[in-house]
Amino acid sequence: MTASALTALSPLDGRYAAKLAPLRPLLSEFGLMHRRVQVEIEWFIALSDAGFTEFKPLSSAARATLRARVSGFTERDAQAIKDIERTTNHDVKAVEYWLKQQFAGDAELTAAAEFVHFACTSEDINNTSHALMLGAARQQVVLPALDALLSRLTTMAHALADVPMLSRTHGQTATPTTLGKEIANVAARLQRARAAIAAVQPLAKMNGAVGNYNAHLAAWPDFDWESFSRRVVEGALGLQFNAYTIQIEPHDWMAELFDAMARANTILIDWSRDVWGYISLGYFRQRLKEGEVGSSTMPHKVNPIDFENAEGNFGLANALLAHLSQKLPISRWQRDLTDSTVLRNMGVALGHAVLGYDSLQRGLAKLEVDRAAIDADLDGAWEVLAEAVQTVMRRYALPNPYERLKALTRGKGITREAMGAFIDTLVELPAPERARLKALTPQTYIGQAAALARRLR
Repeated sequence: MTASALTALSPLDGRYAAKLAPLRPLLSEFGLMHRRVQVEIEWFIALSDAGFTEFKPLSSAARATLRARVSGFTERDAQAIKDIERTTNHDVKAVEYWLKQQFAGDAELTAAAEFVHFACTSEDINNTSHALMLGAARQQVVLPALDALLSRLTTMAHALADVPMLSRTHGQTATPTTLGKEIANVAARLQRARAAIAAVQPLAKMNGAVGNYNAHLAAWPDFDWESFSRRVVEGALGLQFNAYTIQIEPHDWMAELFDAMARANTILIDWSRDVWGYISLGYFRQRLKEGEVGSSTMPHKVNPIDFENAEGNFGLANALLAHLSQKLPISRWQRDLTDSTVLRNMGVALGHAVLGYDSLQRGLAKLEVDRAAIDADLDGAWEVLAEAVQTVMRRYALPNPYERLKALTRGKGITREAMGAFIDTLVELPAPERARLKALTPQTYIGQAAALARRLR
């Protein structure tokens, strides 16, 4: 670990820096500068095509030069912008000045330099940049990570579909299920959450200081600026146009995205805790890693650290996502600056979520099922068949079925022999039904759990 990583205040840039490498160029200060340059250039090129006498369409060479500034944007470029910001004390204006500097030596671009950032407020650049950043992070990092988890969970659900397992409602022995079906439950929930994340459409605006095209119309009163802005936002940038805004785009779509992500994380917290519990019960063993230590003093321990790390990081992510969701849609009157510093923490929120996905993947990859431990639990819980017996008694109208089974089993350990002896007393039941109930075991009393697990796609 480098000295800078050792002294980082955030573990995202210290201990866990390598795990977040794919996210860093998208949601960092560098990523924000990169997207600002992209938006400024696309607005500039679009203005040249608007039909204004004062700004002729740019040549193909000039367009290529400009877009190369986006595709080839480097940390050195970002540092140059940062150096300008030391003078301007304004981050977006620094991007404008840097772009104009890049025109030096190009007569065509230099002649049109004052159309850089033309009629724009900083938020025209920022809101589109943030939308591009989040859209890229979602497509390139978040959704692939969720898809990888879904793939692993689905594979596990199918492979373990027929492994019977004792349920524990309220922490007590309960109707059996299968291990695969419990995993399928998680995967099905995560599928819905993933779809909600993918469905959120990033919105953006390019409509000036308070959303009314005031400066635009001052320059060209007869031009359809709203249609033009829509073309830039939707055509050049691939976002969805929001026609009704104040100085900022209201960020409602961001709140929807962060809420959807938090829902997925909550599902995975639930699953992390359940797996932790199954490891504690002995249902899962964890494959050993050479040289790894579980405890500094207890040599025997193999701690479920991946699931604990996942839970912790999902909790941190959700705390930040909740604040982002609740704060960002609120802005005093036509603009305040409280969203600015909050937006700079989007990467922190998503970073902790991505760490959670990574930890969960690592943990799941280490799991091995201990069939002996699972079967032993089932063999010691014949009382769970009381549900089946009393339900069949209800079908045939035997008196007080629930109460009779309650008296037999509640708070007691019941053996196979004791359950069989009780069934033998039910002479009112048809003989085939008594035989069917006596053949039932905790391992076979699983309903259609296995079929449900296999059906998951």
